[in-house]
This record gives sequence, C-alpha cells and structure tokens, in this order.
Amino acid sequence: MTPKSLHPDSLAVHAGRDDLAELGVHALPLDLSSTNPLPGIDVGGLSYEVLATGGHPFEGGSHVYARLWNPTVARFEEALARLEHAEEAVAFSSGMAAVTAVLLALSHEQGKRHVVAVRPLYGGTDHLLASGLLGVEATYCTPDAVASAVRPDTALVILESPANPTLELVDIRAVVAAAGDVPVLVDNTFATPVLQHPLDLGAAISLHSATKYLGGHGDVVGGVVACDAQTAAALRRTRAITGAIMHPLAAYLLHRGLTTLPVRLRAQQEGARMVARWLTTRPEVARVHFPEFAECDPNGLVGSQQSGPGAMIAVELADGFDAASELTAAVELFTHAVSLGSVDSLIQHPAALTHRPVQSEAKPSDALVRLSIGLESPDDLIADLEQAFARSRVLSHQA
Repeated sequence: MTPKSLHPDSLAVHAGRDDLAELGVHALPLDLSSTNPLPGIDVGGLSYEVLATGGHPFEGGSHVYARLWNPTVARFEEALARLEHAEEAVAFSSGMAAVTAVLLALSHEQGKRHVVAVRPLYGGTDHLLASGLLGVEATYCTPDAVASAVRPDTALVILESPANPTLELVDIRAVVAAAGDVPVLVDNTFATPVLQHPLDLGAAISLHSATKYLGGHGDVVGGVVACDAQTAAALRRTRAITGAIMHPLAAYLLHRGLTTLPVRLRAQQEGARMVARWLTTRPEVARVHFPEFAECDPNGLVGSQQSGPGAMIAVELADGFDAASELTAAVELFTHAVSLGSVDSLIQHPAALTHRPVQSEAKPSDALVRLSIGLESPDDLIADLEQAFARSRVLSHQA
C-alpha cells in the first residue's frame, strides 16, 4: 500500500515510520546528538556546505551539527509533509520562529519587503509584522481587499482560517486568486491537516504552531511549515543561519502526537459542538463564535473548504470585560491559560493576553473569551461553565 492510498487516520499513525522494521525497532528513534563524526575533512566540509545551504544529507556524508540537521526532526517533517499533502516540511523551535523564517526567507529570496496580512491574525504574528523588526512593511486588510493591497514588491500574503481568536473563516481559494502570483501562507493551526489542506486549495505554505493540536498534550513547543521543495530549501538555509531548528525531543513528542491527532480532534470537535450549542442558550452570552453556526459561516466553507468546525469557541459576554474576568476566575475544570489544542480544556481572554500587543484597531473585544475544548466529558465542561456563571452573578450582586 502506498502512502497516498492510506486513509488519513492510517497515515497519521504510519507516516515517517517506513523504515522502522528495517532498523529492527518499533518505537521512533530519538537522536539527541549535538555533533556528529566526520568521515574526513573534505567530506565533512562538503556535508557542512550542503546542509547549511538548505540541502539534504547525502550518502557517505555527515549530519555535522545539530543546528544544521537532525534525523528525528527530519522524521517528523516527513510525516507532517505527508499529512499536509506537501512536498516537504521544515520544523522550527516555535511557531513564531517558523513565521519569522518564512518572512526572512521569502523577502530575501525575492528581494521584496512588503507583506499583505489578512486580519484577524494571531497576536504574535500581527505584532511581529507591525513592529517592523524584520524589515518588512505590512498592509493589513480584509479578505475582499487583498487584490487592491498587493503591490509589485509584495513577497507574501498571510492569513488564518479559522482566524484567531474570533474563528472567522476565510475563503482560501478566493484569496489565492486575488493574490495572483504572490504566494499565500495559511496558518492552519486551528484546523490542522485533519480538517483542512491549504496547499490543495492553492496556498503555497501551510504553517502550524505545532505546540497546539499537533502535540496535543501541552508539553512541547514547536512550529512547522509545509511547502514545496524550493521553499523548504530556502527555509532550511534561514534556519541554519538563525539557529531556529526544532529540538529533537520536541520532534519526537510531536511525531508521537500525530498518531492520535485525528482521534483527538474529532472527539474535541464533538465536545465543542455540545458546549457551543449550550452557550447559545445562556443569558450571560451575547454571541457565540463557532464555525458550525450559519451566521459564522456565511459562505458555506465548513463542508467545502474545511471538513468540520473544529474545537475552538469564542464567546462575547453580555456584561463585557468584568463578566469575562469573573468567568475566567470562576471556572474549575477549565484551566485559565493561554495556548490551545491540548487534551484538557483551556479558557483565556485574548485582548488581555495573546492579542495584548496588537494595535488598538485590531484588538478583539474586551467582552470576548476563547475556549479550547479538550477531551473531558462535555457534560462536565458545561456544568463547570454553569457554576462559573452562577458564581459570577453572586460576585456581581455583592459588588
């Protein structure tokens, strides 16, 4: 059976493991070497040059040094590339390191310094672009304004779908058409390859904060980019220079996490459906953002672009910031913490935390809280929110 013939659930289990039987092992190997033996000066020097300039190891050569190449990282990259229907993938020490590498590599390769950014975006990405730290100029726009925002010096169009934190869906095919010859990067962190394949929709790059659903257990930080071979080589060159390669232990944990990704995400999605529907019945809630609801998906992208709504919910509370603050303090089963995609459920206030550095015109509402639904019983999660709302009412009356 070829990898292309496998169901995605089977591929998640077996990708990047084709040679394990040949090696005589069942579990993934973990190589923690910081440096590697050199066969000789000439071969060692050639190995260094090949790897430092974005190439792959060659037979008889050396991996030289962990900043240039690591076989455990490469295994994870191979697995993620297969899941994303990409030629290659390149893994980094964090999601922000991955975003930074893309911006540096593409602006350098093309000699262009302009980026079109479709808002809303993750706060870290938005802030990086606005800061000018990398020497790129960003034009922020809505999806329908991409064509007019693109300039001759535009190196990249960047978007998220579903977007962080309001879960707005962006028509990826439409943005790709509007961008013309400019490559489009899609942050696929919320949807994952289980629900969405941006490259199949015309995007050039699919990026993940691997910390989230790919790892899935809240114990590893990483980022990964899926793309064509030419872009991957440019990213490896940038990674070698900046030293942003993923640690092999992180790659090991992320590769292991991929095996349960489809099962985890589908279960979390079902839980999110139940919690989101319950939230629509609550008088404390002014609006529930969840892609399954028709008002949140006017273009019918769930089912055509994205196979399901995912497991994230954003809620605008009727009594604004004070209610948001009280709710996050009153929950007991949910953990009040940033990040998402873990097996346990998280709640946070984006405007105060993940989107705190974002320019005022792009900040989410102070009334909005974001829920990442884990693998707990949905009934227990609902009960926790119910008691938290009740406690909030008591605190409000006392005040």
